[in-house]
Amino acid sequence: MLRHFLLESLAYFVAFRLYLRARHAQGDFLETSTRWTIVAAAIAGAAIGSKLLYWLEDPLTTLHHWNDFTYLMAGKTIVGAILIGTIAVEIAKRFVGIRRRTGDLFAIPLAVGIAIGRLGCLAAGIADNTYGLPTSLPWGIDLGDGVSRHPVQLYEVAAMILLAVALRNIRPPRFDEGDRFRAFLLAYFSWRFLVDFLKPGVRFGGVTILQWTCLAACLWYTPDLRRMIAHRVRSKEALANG
Repeated sequence: MLRHFLLESLAYFVAFRLYLRARHAQGDFLETSTRWTIVAAAIAGAAIGSKLLYWLEDPLTTLHHWNDFTYLMAGKTIVGAILIGTIAVEIAKRFVGIRRRTGDLFAIPLAVGIAIGRLGCLAAGIADNTYGLPTSLPWGIDLGDGVSRHPVQLYEVAAMILLAVALRNIRPPRFDEGDRFRAFLLAYFSWRFLVDFLKPGVRFGGVTILQWTCLAACLWYTPDLRRMIAHRVRSKEALANG
């Protein structure tokens, strides 16, 4: 568990340093005090969301352990952290009167941070409850229980590295302000919806609560995806017409 803690701490550190670097390199239309208000809202929302959705993953077990502080504090989920963190930011923006999109600086740091954090999940082994289903594929790994499993943590590391690279190309003027963060959200929630079929869990209608959440988030952001595609097509046509 020490390796898990160290790698998770490294994930937070690297993500924060990447965010500061991006803010310095790209500039920021928000004043520093206002930006830290947004960051504080994101952190608070992420902390609440990571626990809330973890408790809802297996509601009967949570209900059974409602007075077990160790159980309630033991787990968390990235899906809830990102979703509720994003909602918290939007609420904070309304309070301070911000109408522009503010998430682009967070997109790449989040992808890199998740990649590093998943290495911590892998190091924790079977106790982390993020392991994959049994598999006979040659790249299956034994996490200490004698069962060859899908290395879903490594799948996510690879996916997040590729996403971080791809996100570098999503920036104005080819895309609108805020599109990088929305592309991150769409990509991550889509990824989690798919990869979680390779994980055990309590399922409702064939999918887990996390998958239902990811599906709902993807549907919510689908208009943004259509807009980004249309904007990109118009940009290419404009360049072709000279």
